[in-house]
Amino acid sequence: MEKTIHINCDLGEGRKFDEQLMPLISACNIACGGHAGNLETMHRTVRLAMENDVEIGAHPSYPDRQNFGRNHLEMSEEDLKLSIEGQVLSLKQITESEGGKMSHIKLHGALYNDAAKDENIARMIIECLEDLDENFKLYVPLKSKISELAMGKFELIFEAFADRNYNKNYSLVSRSENDALITEKEEVFKHVFSMYNNRKISTVSGLELEAKADTFCVHSDTPSSVEIIRFLHKKFAEKGIGVKKN
Repeated sequence: MEKTIHINCDLGEGRKFDEQLMPLISACNIACGGHAGNLETMHRTVRLAMENDVEIGAHPSYPDRQNFGRNHLEMSEEDLKLSIEGQVLSLKQITESEGGKMSHIKLHGALYNDAAKDENIARMIIECLEDLDENFKLYVPLKSKISELAMGKFELIFEAFADRNYNKNYSLVSRSENDALITEKEEVFKHVFSMYNNRKISTVSGLELEAKADTFCVHSDTPSSVEIIRFLHKKFAEKGIGVKKN
């Protein structure tokens, strides 16, 4: 049986390369109105995913289109729960109207980062998703609060980032720092292969962390994202490893 690697990408965010990226990935996380996306883009991205046998996931965020969901937003628990629920159900209904099925949920941006480190936010999000009473998989970062609290309540998919550098506490280097992104395709492959094959993350401080990743994310707005994923296909194929498809 061929070895495989699972690659996911955040799509439907108004970027240029969704049609080029979709055939190259295993799963997509579709913006559903919080930081980006609308009914038209959700329908279009769902159809594109189905045409390419790609797993479909919701990508809810703080409702903050102005800052692309990348800043923490002070909200009441009730308002945030209503926003997340509305975003997820919107994509679920659109996916089903197109004849597809939604498989997973992955939080976006600041909400993803907050749920990784803030126990109260993580617990609130888990309660919100449990209230949906759906059997969705949940993408979670390594060594995070949300992964600890969601264990046994959801099927967890542990995610690592192909195009982002890590700090020694498993958090991602802030996008405000110069070394936040990894944009050279050779460096991305080296970073991913270390996590995939050796189960090690090399951090910006030089420390190596233990890694257990089920899926690897390449951001669609990373420069040369299409070229990067094509290069990953090539290099992994040379090692007898294919990119997983539905």
